[in-house]
Amino acid sequence: MSADRLSVLKTYKLYVGGKFPRSESGRVYEVTDSKGDWLANAPLSSRKDARDAVVAARKAFGGWSGATAYNRGQVLYRVAEMLEGRRDQFVSEVAEAEGLSKAKATAQVDAAVDRWVWYAGWSDKVAQIAGSANPVAGPFFNLSTPEPTGVVAVLAPQDSSFLGLVSVLAPAIVTGNTAVVVASEKSPLPALSLAEVLATSDVPGGVVNVLSGRTGEIAAPLAAHQDVNAIDLAGAGPELAKELEASAADNLKRVLRPRPADWSADPGTERLLAFLETKTVWHPMGA
Repeated sequence: MSADRLSVLKTYKLYVGGKFPRSESGRVYEVTDSKGDWLANAPLSSRKDARDAVVAARKAFGGWSGATAYNRGQVLYRVAEMLEGRRDQFVSEVAEAEGLSKAKATAQVDAAVDRWVWYAGWSDKVAQIAGSANPVAGPFFNLSTPEPTGVVAVLAPQDSSFLGLVSVLAPAIVTGNTAVVVASEKSPLPALSLAEVLATSDVPGGVVNVLSGRTGEIAAPLAAHQDVNAIDLAGAGPELAKELEASAADNLKRVLRPRPADWSADPGTERLLAFLETKTVWHPMGA
């Protein structure tokens, strides 16, 4: 950079309802790299921000869940296209966030892009493995079909700021759920940059909402919120997970408990099916 230029430092914001607001509290916190050097200030979300994100996710749920599976797959594929165009930026952010070499960070970013494509391909196929035509005694068709659970709170993994995040977010939304994402507390910048990609892709506003800050502070109101239908505790430690699971029981939220994960491994279909409900319909034959 020329010596006569000032550094243009980026100001990160939350992503709620398709817009980029500052935290309602006005608070920020310092984000550092693996060596402790300052990278940026990120928004420190408040409980009010969490509630606003749930409102946005609920508002978007009808349109997103009502879209065709094919359309949702096309939208997720568009996210992969947009990420491919900003590949170098994400490689740099992941390398700084996780202390990785450029080669390892590149592998993480490439795997994350591929994961969007992988889940996009599942969008119009999941009904074949989660639904069924059931044999019954009587002149009826009995069909079971998967439907989205609703608004899902997603605590992104703390140790995998981008690949882990995509691995928990993409399967939640491809089946028609909307999401409130709590970014990695230590390394939120890849998640906040992903929000910029989502905003300029075809993902409708409110389908994904991204909050940064203290995981426990943001997750508590989400776990207790009566309009949140499920919560993925991937980014919660054992004690926090136990507290959040107890809060989630108040309105019988579906809870996906945290466990060790190799985010680079084949994801399988477990998370794809985790936030689906089964609707069974009886229909008279010949009518």
